[in-house]
Amino acid sequence: MAAGGAANRRERPMTSAVNWTLLGLVIARPSYGLELARRFERSYDGVLAVSSASHVYAALDVLEERGLIETIPGPEGGRQPKPHYRATSLGLGGYEDWLVEQAEADAQRQELWVRQLAVFAHNPEAALRVIDRSERVYLRTRAAKAGAMDRGAGDRQGTLVDWLVAEQERITVGGKLSWWNAARRRFEAIAGRQGGDGSA
Repeated sequence: MAAGGAANRRERPMTSAVNWTLLGLVIARPSYGLELARRFERSYDGVLAVSSASHVYAALDVLEERGLIETIPGPEGGRQPKPHYRATSLGLGGYEDWLVEQAEADAQRQELWVRQLAVFAHNPEAALRVIDRSERVYLRTRAAKAGAMDRGAGDRQGTLVDWLVAEQERITVGGKLSWWNAARRRFEAIAGRQGGDGSA
């Protein structure tokens, strides 16, 4: 029964963001379990959380069961060398596919939000309130995130991940602000037409 359960689990798509993210850390650098838990916390603090080190070990078990990682002997030198985990070619390919799927899912989520906002075509004042509130929340969140990045810059300055995140943030914020301004103008025009002649 247990073997059948493991086979069943391997056949189902892996949906846990924690599992996939942990696989990414193993791809970046083979490590032992506790080090992976520490790296996870440092790298994804405020973005994705694990409940405990045991959560990481459970995820590692799932990744190994699925053939995405394998255990290799740890470096010699300690009293009890800790086994390390490294990604398999299946793990690397799966991770690449998952990243592409996440980009597509993110685009779909954004389009869904825009389509949901459009229900206010006949109530532009409500749309304008949603736009204003969403913009304030977005900017407040981004300001807090930028402050956290600045505080952590001393120990991570110049790393590729910091540059990539900062550049993505700069471009995304510019695009969002431009879109909100365009949407605001459009709904203001609709509100003006409704106020002028009573039609949408």
